[in-house]
Amino acid sequence: MLRRQARLRREYLYRKGQEMKEQAIQRKKDRLKKSLEENKRIPTELRKDALALQDKLKWDDDGPEIAATFGTEEGNAGVSHEDDEYRWAGVADPKVMITTSRDPSSRLKMFVKELRLIIPNSQRMNRGNYEMTQLVNACRANEVTDFIVVHEHRGVPDGLIICHLPFGPTAYFTLTDVIMRHDIPEIGTMSEQYPHLIFHNFKSILGTRVMNILKYLYPVPKEDSKRVITFANHDDYISFRHHIYKYIDGKKVELVEVGPRFQLKLYEIKLGTIETADFAEIEWALRPYMNTTVKRRFLSDDDGWIVEDEEAV
Repeated sequence: MLRRQARLRREYLYRKGQEMKEQAIQRKKDRLKKSLEENKRIPTELRKDALALQDKLKWDDDGPEIAATFGTEEGNAGVSHEDDEYRWAGVADPKVMITTSRDPSSRLKMFVKELRLIIPNSQRMNRGNYEMTQLVNACRANEVTDFIVVHEHRGVPDGLIICHLPFGPTAYFTLTDVIMRHDIPEIGTMSEQYPHLIFHNFKSILGTRVMNILKYLYPVPKEDSKRVITFANHDDYISFRHHIYKYIDGKKVELVEVGPRFQLKLYEIKLGTIETADFAEIEWALRPYMNTTVKRRFLSDDDGWIVEDEEAV
């Protein structure tokens, strides 16, 4: 069984690596083509490979794009990361396990209880003295699709890790501005309907990637569900809001916030599960000390995706 898991993981990482290389080459070709069509100067980072890319552009047409759309592209067989990682999305409901760092405070325990309520089909597990490898293996054995770990600093939740099973990816977020339902007096009960999801301003390739990681934590809701969860991106901070709505006089819609609320900031995505984080390949990482980082918006700008170890064409 362990050999099979290792083989499947190697195959997944190989397919993901090939897909990322192809996407990097395609992005270069698209930028070069746009520069040539608009008669603009070729970007500096593309000049080294401009001739090779231009030769490839001569043979490009809409065929590969159409084939990829219908899943019949030769060579890659139309396989994408979503086929590998989220192939059962929409078919079977996700199964989520939530735990904490060791020796959690009472406030962190309360926050995890609220996370369990806002993510349907999720269960809370006491961390105890278990090693991370033991927890992940137990989740795999019980067909858990996502494993979430919440961290804290002096009683304030400050970190969230979302690990998709069985092979990854693992996304690392910082948590800020946490306001829990426990802090609001007489807030009432929370609906347990499957919520509708709203994602705002996730426009880049990285934004789509993060949106998929968050979206596939939730099962498909029914049309008459009166529960709405919003992930709104502003300056790469993802604001989480939770509302229920009702109709007034059959026309007007009234929103009622039921909490909790917090902000997420992505700082790393790794190709692997949480117990292999020390040697897993980094898919994307925030580089806060780069000169251009302050001006860039990674989740909403088209150039916000940084591929690690991108190879030359």
